Amino acid sequence: MTEPPAAPQGTEPPQAATPPTVPQLDVRAAEPPTEAATPPTGGFADRPPGYPSALVWLRAGILRDWRGVLGAFVATWFYLPVALLLAFWGGLSFAAVGLFAGGLGADDQVPAVLRDAPLIGPLMEAFLSRSGGVLGGVAGFVVGFLVGFLSVLVLPWLGTADEPLALATGLVGTVVAAALIGVLYTLYRVLLEPRLLVVSGARQPSRREYARLRPVLDDCARRLGLPTVPRLLMEDDPVLSNAHTYARHVVVTTAVLTEPDDEIAALLSHELVHWRTGDEVTSAFVRGVGLPLTLAHALPTWLMRTFPHPATNLVVFLFFWPVLLTMRYVVLPLHARDVRAAEYRADLGAVLTGHVDGMRRILERRLSFESGRSGWDEAVCATHPPHELRLDQLERASLAGAPLGGRDTAPVTSERLFGSAGPVGTRSTWLVVGALVLAACVGTGGLGVAQWAFFRPQAAVEGYFSALADRDSEAALDFLPEQERAAVADRDLLAKLLRGEGYQPPTEVEVSSVERDGDSATATVAYRLAGERHTVGVALRRDEAATAGLFHGWQLLGGLVPLTAPVTGSGTRLNGVALPGAPEGPTLALLPGGYTVSTPSSALSEVPTEVVPVAPGQSEAILNLTPVLKPAAVEAVEARVRTWLDECAQQTVAAPEGCPFRYYSGSTTQKVAWKILEYPRLAVELTGPDTAQVGTPSEARGRVRVSGSTTYFGTSSPFTDEQEFAVTGVAIGEGDAVTFRPAN
Repeated sequence: MTEPPAAPQGTEPPQAATPPTVPQLDVRAAEPPTEAATPPTGGFADRPPGYPSALVWLRAGILRDWRGVLGAFVATWFYLPVALLLAFWGGLSFAAVGLFAGGLGADDQVPAVLRDAPLIGPLMEAFLSRSGGVLGGVAGFVVGFLVGFLSVLVLPWLGTADEPLALATGLVGTVVAAALIGVLYTLYRVLLEPRLLVVSGARQPSRREYARLRPVLDDCARRLGLPTVPRLLMEDDPVLSNAHTYARHVVVTTAVLTEPDDEIAALLSHELVHWRTGDEVTSAFVRGVGLPLTLAHALPTWLMRTFPHPATNLVVFLFFWPVLLTMRYVVLPLHARDVRAAEYRADLGAVLTGHVDGMRRILERRLSFESGRSGWDEAVCATHPPHELRLDQLERASLAGAPLGGRDTAPVTSERLFGSAGPVGTRSTWLVVGALVLAACVGTGGLGVAQWAFFRPQAAVEGYFSALADRDSEAALDFLPEQERAAVADRDLLAKLLRGEGYQPPTEVEVSSVERDGDSATATVAYRLAGERHTVGVALRRDEAATAGLFHGWQLLGGLVPLTAPVTGSGTRLNGVALPGAPEGPTLALLPGGYTVSTPSSALSEVPTEVVPVAPGQSEAILNLTPVLKPAAVEAVEARVRTWLDECAQQTVAAPEGCPFRYYSGSTTQKVAWKILEYPRLAVELTGPDTAQVGTPSEARGRVRVSGSTTYFGTSSPFTDEQEFAVTGVAIGEGDAVTFRPAN
């Protein structure tokens, strides 16, 4: 499972030997090993014969080793290395907690009945006091390991726990992604195999090498019923006799040239079976499904192979142990089972070609170099079966007429060994597949139409404004996020406001454009409100929860606008609905639209009725409840002031108390009479809903005449005088009446 593979399909364990002299061959008639001289092979990517198409060839190889594919898929796409890493640190953390907690509080865990029991109590306390910390540490490590391991497997799927369809689509998407990467990697390995082999050191055979190997290869292919053969490449290694089979090539070491013809034929027969059955395609697909893990495993493997030192291996293991353990104990054991089965199957090629003795000598010679298989790598992860078992099956196959194995005693033929690939599918199969594809397309199209019609951002905006037009507050709130809906303390009051006679919903709504950025969007909305055309930008966010597990709608942000009012007098009404007057109550939130504001009037003032427009996304809605003076209130103030002045004029004293005029004289005044010649003009200015400041401008002062007599040293003389005066004070509205309080 490393990249590039260390041991491709058909690789035999090498043997060390001193090669004899290469036989002298007549190469004058040998064809030059050029591409032009290479006989034609099987179509696309030089596929082996027996496959109607390249698709059938790839399908046969891809679908063979389901255990290896499953192991690579689970280990890679469920993040098993990360799970192991988190499990290890979680286990250490919990073990430390359990060690201290168990050691310090173990005695308290013994029930009082057992603690007081003779013999049993002391034994329990002694056991827990000496082993409580160890037990707690072990229990903590187990719990922490499981928590850390399962958290990595479960956390990515928690968001879809309440949506079964979303969970299913997530799993299907993961499977499709893994399969697609596996297929693409397989095509990469197959199509670029010639260049990859050149990089790894393979080369074209020389004329002498070609003359030595090609006749044997052709004869073995003929006996196996193969009309074509794979391309032959050489690897310069004069000591180790070996051969490797790839998807399109057979690579033979130069040491093979010195072997006897029947052993070469047995070896090539073995490799031809690997090539014909597409075993390398199977391995490439397994590596492709787990490609991220394969690449992560290639680096530590290369380091340990390039720098074979215990210190290097220790450092590499400390950094890459989750990846190494995952490959060693999950992926490789599952894939190695199919690889070993392929080796047994390939050995039957020597039986069919009549080179059993050559294969037997090869296995017997290599049996002496085989080490024990007592370890995990040798027993479970080994890519080749024990040579003794291969010899045993080879003997039984040759004696029983080459049976397939097990209880099947029928002789093995090329047709039975290679099987019949057949077409990709029968007519009925294609009809079923076509019907399923058509149903999937129709279903997907229907889902797309439903998503476009009901769950796109435009649909959310249009539905929101449609609910406002229908004066349906609950339907409008459904288009808002849960946090905004929770801000509405009194939904009944909000519903009354929308149903009130003074509410004006936005009309002529038009969504001109929508700009989307991932799960966020901004819609430009134009509408008419209170006779004016408005254009606003409405922010939207994609809903995390899915409807029916498939459709994700959109929610409007800023769909509720908080209400503020500078005047908080009681009796304020919106759309004819009285607002709560408690200042400590929750802030009232309004939906967009026009709200008619009215307040009760007093004897002095009134608040003009106005329509307050509220737009989506507005920071706040302000009610300008500014009172204005009633025209009738000015007349009432003037009447109250004149009445007061008349009362002052009726007094017969030189200084009427509390009045705005008086006569100053150094002698005694008698028979004083006041007459108002001209009343002052008043300026009335509101200081509150029920109070107003009353004053007289300097150019509008009043005039009064005073007459009487004065006595000076016993002599009485009449006087007459005129003077100007001004009025200041406060007018107060009490119910329906106006009162005046002079300031002087």
